[in-house]
Amino acid sequence: MSECTHDCSSCGVDCASRQQPESLLEPQNAASNVKKVIAVVSGKGGVGKSLVTSLLAVLTQRNGSQAAILDADITGPSIPKMFGVRDKAMGSDEGIFPVETRTGIRTMSVNLLLENDTDPVIWRGALIAGTVKQFWTDVLWGDVDCMYVDMPPGTGDVPLTVFQSLPVDGIIIVTSPQELVSMIVEKAVNMAKMMNIPVLGIVENMSYIACPDCGKKIYPFGESQTARVAMEHGIPLLAQLPMDPAIARECDTGVIELFNEDWMQPALDAVEQCPKRQL
Repeated sequence: MSECTHDCSSCGVDCASRQQPESLLEPQNAASNVKKVIAVVSGKGGVGKSLVTSLLAVLTQRNGSQAAILDADITGPSIPKMFGVRDKAMGSDEGIFPVETRTGIRTMSVNLLLENDTDPVIWRGALIAGTVKQFWTDVLWGDVDCMYVDMPPGTGDVPLTVFQSLPVDGIIIVTSPQELVSMIVEKAVNMAKMMNIPVLGIVENMSYIACPDCGKKIYPFGESQTARVAMEHGIPLLAQLPMDPAIARECDTGVIELFNEDWMQPALDAVEQCPKRQL
């Protein structure tokens, strides 16, 4: 065999370097037809990914589309509590049935499989990543217009597994107004670029407090840097959520579906306008 010249245009050998990379996408099962997948991500924890995921699913369902939530935060699941879901997931020979919320949002979370909600998930990364893939392949999702994936923080095993194994159509980045926002957003944006997945925009949580008397906005973390960072990356700032005791109360008591504000409408518009990726 002649020595490789690295000039494929003049070479007829069918070597591995000129073949298309093998797809790592996992297939849906026969009982699933998920039309769009949106991942909700952040570079750090505690910024409100689960809240944003839940609000997007609530608004999607309220608009007449079938929404679903895949809770990929295996070690820190919060979706069932926010929706007041207490039933455990059941299964059959065909797979696992998602548990529906009061308004019909289909959900799957590790807490729906544990005997007790407070049981810790002390698993290594490979097992956690494998569980997330099974939530995609083994759950009988049925017809779903939009699935939201509530991601764990950071850029580790689970985010990589989701981006490689699920046909993610777009990403929404969640952040907060602190000075760290630039680094946090940049990490998430860079990972999205590396995985060739479009970023739909940024949602800033805990942006301000509205004075209950005059309605004036008070910024407890100082002037937000999110708009500037979004502009630097060419990404729209889709929403700024206030620190509102009513939202916290709805989450804590499992009635997030009672949410009735318009703060998230631009984010939902971005999701609805997001085209299906050609994979």
